[in-house]
Amino acid sequence: MQGNLSKMQASLETPVKYQLPLGEHLLELNPLIGKRLTLTFNGAINCSNCGRLTKKSFSQGHCFPCMKKLASCDMCILKPETCHYHAGTCRDPAWGEANCMATHIVYLANTAGAKVGITRGTQVPTRWLDQGASQALPIFKVATRQLSGLVEVALAQHVKDKTNWRALLKSDAEPIDLIALAAELKPRIEETLSDLANQHGDTAWQALDSELVEIKFPVESYPTKIVSHNFDKNPVVEGTLQGIKGQYLIFDTGVINVRKFTSYHVSADF
Repeated sequence: MQGNLSKMQASLETPVKYQLPLGEHLLELNPLIGKRLTLTFNGAINCSNCGRLTKKSFSQGHCFPCMKKLASCDMCILKPETCHYHAGTCRDPAWGEANCMATHIVYLANTAGAKVGITRGTQVPTRWLDQGASQALPIFKVATRQLSGLVEVALAQHVKDKTNWRALLKSDAEPIDLIALAAELKPRIEETLSDLANQHGDTAWQALDSELVEIKFPVESYPTKIVSHNFDKNPVVEGTLQGIKGQYLIFDTGVINVRKFTSYHVSADF
């Protein structure tokens, strides 16, 4: 089985069900845990937008021209509080209208400890699965991506907004009372929430009273030492598949972030 890699598709089951897209093929991964798996990069990278060959992948699977022109590759995707749609300078206003001027969720998650994050409403629970979150709790519904970014920035003064990926792949996270944490954090950002309501109206944000989501990943054993596989340095990744968490495949020989190698043409043998 071979084709261009895309990020793994994950379904919220117990444990999470994973499929690896290789071009038009979908490789069922859960049945391969505990078995030998070889992934071989053949040297070709096709831009995930235009399909042209590119020597280097930019912004997770794009050629350089597409990375420079696509709204989905703009810096405001990484820093949503800097969204400039309202200034009329969005690279693709139609894309911005569909993806940024849409309802977003601000959430707390337990990856390798508590963190705050945001995602489009349509990306729940996919975002949590991609991050390897063992627990997740939506705490605000926000009108636009930029506003959700501003709420996230305020919360990030009190809780992490990034995941320690090495810690993520060494063990299951210790359970956290995210509901209690949310109750503690919300009063700390009252000034920010009040300012947003005054500037953008009462529909700018809404506090949520959500149930905690618990997530179990299909991992038989974690590595004691994290070694990263990299197709750019070694085109062959092989070993016994010990588990899957977030967008990482965990082998007995090391781990690989599948999303990092989006658009790489790879063959899978098992």
